[in-house]
Amino acid sequence: MSRVGKVPVIIPAKVKVEVKDTTVSVDGPKGKITRTFAPVVSINVADSKVTVAAKDDSRFSRAMFGTARSVIAGMVKGAAEGFSKDLEITGVGFKAALKGKQLDLALGYSHPILFDIPEGIKITVTEGTKVKIEGADKQVVGMVASQIRSFYPPEPYKGKGVKIVGERVRRKEGKTVA
Repeated sequence: MSRVGKVPVIIPAKVKVEVKDTTVSVDGPKGKITRTFAPVVSINVADSKVTVAAKDDSRFSRAMFGTARSVIAGMVKGAAEGFSKDLEITGVGFKAALKGKQLDLALGYSHPILFDIPEGIKITVTEGTKVKIEGADKQVVGMVASQIRSFYPPEPYKGKGVKIVGERVRRKEGKTVA
């Protein structure tokens, strides 16, 4: 049995959790998140705690109940506090700007890259090279950061490109003339 799955998720005062069968809805000040889990887990809400248990003793059921508990804990944290990722753009002439519901990226290509900002995500650009992505859903925040990074991943020779703050780019030595 999962040790993570046995620990109940404590619900803060400002967050509301509803469970219908295996669909969990979490509503809080930062947003609303709904997710459906596999029918091999049972999810219960009682006195400001969410408990998850495996319905049977199958391998899949035991694996999923720890995962379900961990995802629900992330949903509660996201609805209460939110999640954020910071990106850093490095390179001469590389910059970002907000244009309405789109992020305009100049990454050294012959054309600007226009990225549509998904619903529930807030993006702020400071200094033209620092991008902050905020939202209630951890998965969506990470996905948006990954998509923006994929337009120009950091390259190992000069280090230019879009990188997630804290990411380590392994640098390589360039060619030398003999």
